[in-house]
This record gives sequence, structure tokens and C-alpha cells, in this order.
Amino acid sequence: MYLVAIAWAYVALMMAAAEAVSPQGSLFGAFVTLMLYGVLPLGLLIYILGTPGRKRRRRAAELAAASTAEGDAGSHAAPGPPEGFAPEREEK
Repeated sequence: MYLVAIAWAYVALMMAAAEAVSPQGSLFGAFVTLMLYGVLPLGLLIYILGTPGRKRRRRAAELAAASTAEGDAGSHAAPGPPEGFAPEREEK
């Protein structure tokens, strides 16, 4: 994801530089080009693509807070017999 964002930023920067040094261009035009083709789309793209990671981190933080609030002592089940072995029965 970041490789595409870096490449897009490079292209937008080169477009702005070409606008600035062009005989018909201006610095204001270069600034507008950089903002409209570079900063705003990249900010939106990174925000949207980062949403699953933010949700995952928020959920993990909520689970950590919930387990800390419960005390988390003794909340695990006792280990059973190894898989494939039946428990022994006591005969009377």
C-alpha cells in the first residue's frame, strides 16, 4: 500500500514542479496541483485503507480492557486428556 502512495506522491510532486518551472505556469498553480493531485487524494486513500487496521486495534484494546476488568484469574478451562485418549473410568 505504501509503495503505491509513495509513487503517487512522486508523480504529483513532479507535476507540481513542472507547473512551477513552466513559462505559462505559476507557483500558485503548482501549489494547487500538489494539493488536488497529491495531498488530498493520498490522505483520503490512506485513511480509507487504514480503516481495517484501526478497527482491529480498537477491538484488541477493548478486549484487553475487558479482560483486565474481569481479573482474568481462573478464566481458562482445565486441560483435558490428550486428543485421541478416552478418560479412564473407575470400576466399582
